[in-house]
Amino acid sequence: MDKGKNIMATEKKIDCVILGLLSHEDLTGYEIKKRMDTALKYFWGASYGSIYPALGDLVERGLATKRDGAENGRSKLIYSITGEGRAYLKAWLALPVEKDELRYETLLKLFFGKDGGEGQAIDHINAFQEKIEKELPYLLGAEKTLKNVFDMDETHKYYLLTVEFGIKTYEAYLAWCKEAKEMLGLTE
Repeated sequence: MDKGKNIMATEKKIDCVILGLLSHEDLTGYEIKKRMDTALKYFWGASYGSIYPALGDLVERGLATKRDGAENGRSKLIYSITGEGRAYLKAWLALPVEKDELRYETLLKLFFGKDGGEGQAIDHINAFQEKIEKELPYLLGAEKTLKNVFDMDETHKYYLLTVEFGIKTYEAYLAWCKEAKEMLGLTE
């Protein structure tokens, strides 16, 4: 297992993200990007520029297949996970997490905020708060939907875990925004 573990540790996470999505359903590259921009956007992202090369590599390695799913005279490639791809995904899921990180430009600008002043810091906090307030309803809606179908599919339990994490995190962000503005002398 050590040899496999070392090999997998150097793999791009995008491969595993794509295999994970394909483990649920066959998808086009466009649909993979759409899933990343919606369901995964709160904790993972990728560009078309990384998705399509990864798909080609997965097919070349035998972890996925592609077929032409022409529709209305338009050619489109549909990707599927293979048995080998499922085994690869399962092995990756069993590995310990390498790194969890939090990177927010808002926090970086606040860290150096003395040079920009309180007004500028408050502007950044307000913009961050507005973004969170705009996105939180999406997570709350997803939570409601998942709770309604929770017993129908085992997969929904795992989706719900990530949504609950997002809700709790966003609620903590909003509480922090309020406290940060109070610390900077702004009362609402």
